[in-house]
Amino acid sequence: MSRRPAPAEHPDMTVAGDRVLTLPNLISLVRLLGVPVFLYLFLVARADVAAVAVLAVGGTSDWVDGWIARRLGQVSRLGELLDPLADRLYILATLLAFTARDVVPWQFTVALLARELLLLVSLGVLRRYGYGPPPVHYMGKTATFLLLAAFPCLLLADAAPGIGTAAAAIGWGLAWWGLVLYWVAGAMYLVQAYRLVRAMRAEATA
Repeated sequence: MSRRPAPAEHPDMTVAGDRVLTLPNLISLVRLLGVPVFLYLFLVARADVAAVAVLAVGGTSDWVDGWIARRLGQVSRLGELLDPLADRLYILATLLAFTARDVVPWQFTVALLARELLLLVSLGVLRRYGYGPPPVHYMGKTATFLLLAAFPCLLLADAAPGIGTAAAAIGWGLAWWGLVLYWVAGAMYLVQAYRLVRAMRAEATA
């Protein structure tokens, strides 16, 4: 029986180091810890200004850790897993919290959650064939950046009525563009997963 190729052995997958203790990984870990902090500030303490600050820092650090990883040559497989995990947790936690307090309509939340569910199914199929998550695509990173930039604006619009109109316009502009690109990126991931599975089947029958 032939050995299933590891993700890094396939031409569609990227090769990353095995380092764990790196600055980008530390930043991603801090971002993960920021998720429960945001939920507490927003849902329990109702400290919206502080919650905006946590969201802003989380969105900014999403770009910073990737830049540092490339700049210092500290790209790692752990980092490739932590970074999208932190992104998804921030997005999901923010959406659910915003929906609970009527900052965003439930239809917007459902649209994003449906995309996540679709990708979760595709990841299950990839795992069945011996593959891990595919590398994060630039389209997905762009969509995530737009959404993480939109959320503080939407929260600011809700918390500060004096600048609510401008903040809401900017926030919803970013949010809708982010939603569209999020689905575009999801379609690209599905195509990538299909190609990997098709290649695996071709190797099995060769």
